[in-house]
Amino acid sequence: MDKVMATAEEALADVTDGRSFAVGGFGLSGVPEVLIGALYESGASGLAVVSNNCGVDGRGLGILLAAGRIARVTGSYIGENKEFARQYLAGELEVELTPQGTLAERLRAGGSGIPAFYTPAGVGTQVAEGGLPWRYAPDGSVAAASPPKEVRAFDGVDHILEHAITTDYALVRAARGDRHGNLVFRRAARNFNPLAAMAGRITVAEVEELVEPGVLGPDDIHLPGVFVQRVVALTPEQAADKGIEKRTVRER
Repeated sequence: MDKVMATAEEALADVTDGRSFAVGGFGLSGVPEVLIGALYESGASGLAVVSNNCGVDGRGLGILLAAGRIARVTGSYIGENKEFARQYLAGELEVELTPQGTLAERLRAGGSGIPAFYTPAGVGTQVAEGGLPWRYAPDGSVAAASPPKEVRAFDGVDHILEHAITTDYALVRAARGDRHGNLVFRRAARNFNPLAAMAGRITVAEVEELVEPGVLGPDDIHLPGVFVQRVVALTPEQAADKGIEKRTVRER
C-alpha cells in the first residue's frame, strides 16, 4: 500500500478540534516540524498533546502553545519553554508530568495493546500518592491534581500501576522512509519517535528521504510500516532546516 501523501496539509486534513496527538522528538532533535506547522495552519484547537517536552519558544510544539491551541500536555520536561511554564503556572494549561521512562513505556504499551503495567518509578512520591498539580487556578491554588495510583508489591518491592497511552494521531520525523511506511531514524533523533508512532491510531511520518519499497533492509528498519498510516516526503530545504536548542562552543 502506497501511504505517501502529497503534502503535510493533506495528511492532516481530517483533524478537528479536541484531538489528541503523540509527538516525537526531544528538545529540537527529531521534531516533526513540518507536520506541526501544518497542524498550526489547520486552525485546530483544544488539542491534547503527549510529548517528552513542548518544544521551545517559537519552534516545534512551541508555535501551537503560543497560539493557545493546546489545552493539555502529558510530558516529562518543561525545559526551556518560558511560555509553557507561564501558561501552566497561570492556570491556562493542564499539564500531567510523568517520569521520562514511564512516559516512554506508556506510549510503547499503548502501541502494543497492553492496557497498563507496574513500575517502581515514582514509589514514595506524589507520582504514586497523588497531589501533583495538573492545573492551577488564577489565584495560584491547585484547581486539579493527580489522583493516587494503585500500589502493589512484587518480590517485596512496591510498584505503581501506570496506564498505557493511545492518541488519535501521532506525528513523527524519520531520516528515511519508504512508501509502505517503514522508517529509519538517525542517531539521537530516534528518541521518542518510534514510541509516539506506536501510540497513534493514525500515525503520520515526515521523512527526510523517501525511498522505494525494498531499498531499506529488514534489519535496518527501526519502525515497521504497520504502525504508520501516512507518509510525507520533505523537500531538501525542509529536511535541512533543523534548529539547535542550545549551542555550546569552546575555544580550540
